Amino acid sequence: MTDLTTEKHRRQNILNNRYALQAAEQHLGLGGVTFEGETVFTKQQVAMLFDISDATVERYIATHGDELRANGYTLLRGSKLNEFKNLIDGTLINEGTKTSILGVFSFRAVLNLAMLLTESERAKLVRTRVLDIVMDVLAKKTGGQTKFINQRDDRYLTAAFQEANYRKQFTDALDAYVEGNQWKYGRFTNLIYQSIFQENASEYRKILKLAEQESIRETMYSEVLTVIASYEAGIAHELQQESQKLARKLTQKETETLFGRFESHPLFKPLILDARTKMASRDLGFRDALHHKLEAYIQSVPEADFERFLGETSRSLEERLSDPETLAVFKRLKDR
Repeated sequence: MTDLTTEKHRRQNILNNRYALQAAEQHLGLGGVTFEGETVFTKQQVAMLFDISDATVERYIATHGDELRANGYTLLRGSKLNEFKNLIDGTLINEGTKTSILGVFSFRAVLNLAMLLTESERAKLVRTRVLDIVMDVLAKKTGGQTKFINQRDDRYLTAAFQEANYRKQFTDALDAYVEGNQWKYGRFTNLIYQSIFQENASEYRKILKLAEQESIRETMYSEVLTVIASYEAGIAHELQQESQKLARKLTQKETETLFGRFESHPLFKPLILDARTKMASRDLGFRDALHHKLEAYIQSVPEADFERFLGETSRSLEERLSDPETLAVFKRLKDR
């Protein structure tokens, strides 16, 4: 059960999603005053809206000031304050007409406060409605396919195509340089997964609730596919070098030791950190899927990612595959 009052990352994911904010402002009808092209609220309006005291508003500003300021709470002074006073009824300012500083909340900051307030039933209702709006927006933007939201990224197809090529190099190297039957492919693929995102294939499949016939890699973000491809290309090279040095195939135990040496290379540390952070954060934000082993890497999904997966440049895989320009890119990659 989502509790926005205690889960900062989930709060910020909603506030970073401009599509959800636009829908919320349209459907909630909270009021406010239009100032410099956006809707703002005075402290008194906020107190009336959530049926709380001015002192309660001040307390939340004091305890969550950095978060509220990052989401649009600001202080008006000088000429801006005078312009604002000329727009509004004096009853909307408790501080009096001679005040030289006035705090105002943007619509985004009002939603932020609604997600923090524990003593307001009205705020609770707003939180519930906002969660519904977020789900509606995601469903509408993705056609109900959040499981494959990764494929809406314009970098996905290229990353998937390149990873498939490196996958072939990796499996060919296992064939040529490692002892064992067909089970070795799954075993060593799982070692790659566990090294990069600390889960094996069955764990990942369970978290994303994938059906047996659904491909794991078709749900992965382009950055994760790129790190996997790097692993596959690098390990294929190392297997070849080690096998040729020993003039024989490697045992599976020797291969496992080689994997351990390979993953400890400093080259991969920043790549793995980036992949874990993006996977854990995006899956929680877009798919409501929690990777328990990656909880320490969860961050708020940045605004740029909402544009990337929900914005004008995002398209479904079917749309991309019908694009002649995309097909031309694949032909060039294939002919290399």
